[in-house]
Amino acid sequence: MACMKLGSKSEAFHRQGQTWLCTTGLPSDVIIEVGEMSFHLHKFPLLSRSGVLEKLIGDFSGDDGPSCVLQLHDIPGRAKAFELLAKFCYGVKIELTALNVVSLRCASEYLRMNEDYGEGNLITQTEAFLNDVFSNWADSIKALETCEEVLPHAEELHIVSRCINSLAMKACADPRLFSWSVSGHNNLQSPVDTVLWNGICTAAKPRSVSEDWWYEDVSFLSLPLYKRLILAVGLRGMKPESIAGSLMFYAKRYLPLLSRQSSFQKVNHVTHGSTISTPSEGDQRILLEEIVGLLPNQKGVTLTKFLLRLLRTAMILHASPSCRENLEKRVGAQFDQAALEDLLIPNTGYTVETLYDIDCVQRILDHFMSVDQAAVPSSSPCIVDEGQLMDGSHSLTRMTMVANLVDGYLAEVAPDVNLKFPKFQSLAAVIPDYARPVDDGIYHAIDIYLKAHPWLTDSEREQICRLMNCQKLSLEASTHAAQNERLPLRVVVQVLFFEQLRLRTSIAGWFFDSDNPENSQNPTGNLALARNDGSTQADPAQDHVVGFNDMRERVAELEKECLSMKQELEKLEKTKSSWNIFSKNFVFRLKPQPGNPNASKPCDSKAAPVNGHQDHDNSELAG
Repeated sequence: MACMKLGSKSEAFHRQGQTWLCTTGLPSDVIIEVGEMSFHLHKFPLLSRSGVLEKLIGDFSGDDGPSCVLQLHDIPGRAKAFELLAKFCYGVKIELTALNVVSLRCASEYLRMNEDYGEGNLITQTEAFLNDVFSNWADSIKALETCEEVLPHAEELHIVSRCINSLAMKACADPRLFSWSVSGHNNLQSPVDTVLWNGICTAAKPRSVSEDWWYEDVSFLSLPLYKRLILAVGLRGMKPESIAGSLMFYAKRYLPLLSRQSSFQKVNHVTHGSTISTPSEGDQRILLEEIVGLLPNQKGVTLTKFLLRLLRTAMILHASPSCRENLEKRVGAQFDQAALEDLLIPNTGYTVETLYDIDCVQRILDHFMSVDQAAVPSSSPCIVDEGQLMDGSHSLTRMTMVANLVDGYLAEVAPDVNLKFPKFQSLAAVIPDYARPVDDGIYHAIDIYLKAHPWLTDSEREQICRLMNCQKLSLEASTHAAQNERLPLRVVVQVLFFEQLRLRTSIAGWFFDSDNPENSQNPTGNLALARNDGSTQADPAQDHVVGFNDMRERVAELEKECLSMKQELEKLEKTKSSWNIFSKNFVFRLKPQPGNPNASKPCDSKAAPVNGHQDHDNSELAG
């Protein structure tokens, strides 16, 4: 820390309780009271340096001696600053530092200690030292913090604005190009790397400094000063990402609720010898609202996880509706970047119905849909092939990512018995059909909801099942749905119908390949087989025979599946009369092929999954 020494005389003051005495050997002829402290001094050293003291002493009508009593309770810096000021008047040695120069500058202005009352007076000396302070990052931070003690006077002398401008300039510049000390380092070179060569002192390369080097230093500033600094760096063109990073660092320091582990614990921070405790809930609410107002408006600059944590904290602290709406819109604009665990915001309303705040997620989703549709009004929906989605080879669109997120969220909130049917339906229905390449996720959520709400009417159960498309269920999901007793009968029939269509298409594909031997000659064809040595079969006729045999085995497997489905349907016919009408017309026969003695016999395949009697409750899909 930089310092400047003034005066040359040895210490001539000593303290007795609340009294400061001057040990010059002469009796005191003036008493100056500052707060609870009293200074027994002499008139001449004071009036020769201060215009205000000259006037006050001259106007005093008392006799000579210690009867001249003055009160300076309003002096900036109070007794601590006046002590140094009095020593300066006597020529006693004092040190100017970044921690006392601001109060001394304000106090010297207050007492009019300018050049009219002696060359090199205190105003001139403190101004010169302030310029040195502003050239150093660490000293500027300390000086700005001390401005809080004499804020009105420091504002009037433009010390605060000068200090903030100095810090903003340094924060926006590349610190490697300058010699300031940053983030607690005395310099940018490592002293252990300094060597002497031919009598010349050299140093190693400067340490690398990341863009967040200034975050921690400015986080100790009070909210009003920090806010002014953030606005200043924004005007100087700092990148929005850096501004958002500093705001996140500042918020995490003073808003313990942003961390799940912090709860309402009180956290203390020590800096520059002082202790800063966590603000009260009221102060935290004000701080959060200010932080939200300072966040850059650019989309994607602030982490979605942080925005959702802020939103959750805003609800706990009962922040203003405009603040919460602001956060919801920010999250909605980048909803595809959200994580499921951060969406599980506890319901803190006065009329708590559900465990989680589903209305909040509904508003966020609605805003995402409005922003997404406004961004690409004429674009056609992007449909992702199921196979591509399963093997992960296709990069998901923003809408598909949100669809997966919403389906996962619905599965998490579905067990809540207080979750009303219209609210569940409303949230799920916002996602368009094209955004779900595979409907396993929404089926999983529906199944959990039906299990947790067995009292739903048949009409409601059918309505909620319309949220999924049975044609887009995977084989595993279709197998589970076909055995799911919680689903309406109509839905089970649809699942079985589309599953049989899938089987028919699969069989037709096998027959097509078998009737077209040239397909097996294609290196990328489905029937191209590998030899034992790893090479590809080159004989088309052999490929045809092998492929036909494999097809025949597959048909036999399908016959077994159809037989299993038929057996399950026969069981359903005993308990559901309505099933009989459908079963008479819903028959799928596999016709034997000419010349194939092992072809399958006709079988009715009305619906049943392969695994006939597995426990429904324990076979729920993982979404």
